[in-house]
Amino acid sequence: MMTHIVEKPFQCDLCDSAFLQQRNLKHHMMTHTGEKPFRCDMCDSAFSHKGDLKRHMMTHTGEKPFQCAMCDSAFSLKVDLKRHMMTHTGEKPFQCDMCESAFSRKSHLKCHMRTHTGEKPFQCDTCDSAFSRKGGLKCHMMIHRGEKPFQCDTCDSAFSQKHDLKRHKMTHTGEKPFRCDMCDSAFSQKSHLKHHMLTHTGERPFQCDVCDSSFSHKGNLKLHMMTHTGEKPFQCDMCDSAFSRKDNFESHMMTHTGEKPFQCGMCDSAFSRKGDLKRHMMTHTGENPF
Repeated sequence: MMTHIVEKPFQCDLCDSAFLQQRNLKHHMMTHTGEKPFRCDMCDSAFSHKGDLKRHMMTHTGEKPFQCAMCDSAFSLKVDLKRHMMTHTGEKPFQCDMCESAFSRKSHLKCHMRTHTGEKPFQCDTCDSAFSRKGGLKCHMMIHRGEKPFQCDTCDSAFSQKHDLKRHKMTHTGEKPFRCDMCDSAFSQKSHLKHHMLTHTGERPFQCDVCDSSFSHKGNLKLHMMTHTGEKPFQCDMCDSAFSRKDNFESHMMTHTGEKPFQCGMCDSAFSRKGDLKRHMMTHTGENPF
């Protein structure tokens, strides 16, 4: 009769919860005490409620009694089936109150909110990196361990993160899905497109703190700084020449090997440097190089 009159005589003295039966209050109190008397005999997991242990055991037995009526998916927990059904119905009840994004799972909304707050609660204990998602930290830790589980099936390259492998595969396929909407350029990586767009906007966010020079790419600023420091890390092992840029070093090495990969399409001339070919072409076009 209490279910009809909604009387809940068993009141928790630590919070506002109330229950129809004393046993339910007893179970509830474990959430305050942290007591977990129901232990799994196959792993270290422990639970406050017997029903939670029973559901957990299905992860060991592989039992999946909750079958989707629309596809072949099956689940150990009823709540997982309920969440799965939203992939068929398209239901997204968890709405972000700061933008128009919506999600089928509360946990996904919680992760999304960190894009607004900037919160990064998952801190690496080896370096200063921090992440908004636990999965991001997990992938990051592979870098410290040197673990590279994502292997390219075309070459010997391997990567710590799946998205790095995906980008790498485009070097084999030649796929360039990121297209510039201002010219015909296309790129295999989104970051490369972002850098390219600076050539259209003229934006140069990387400022030299020694002179007035500024650059659209961080790498160009780094190379420029060597003109101030005099640093020349690329040393020729065949002569005393040294270079601040790798491309200049590679061009120099061709003077030793005699390699001339830049071929003129109008005559038999060939050059070890692209700039030399460009200047040579002016002899065909009649263009004044000065």
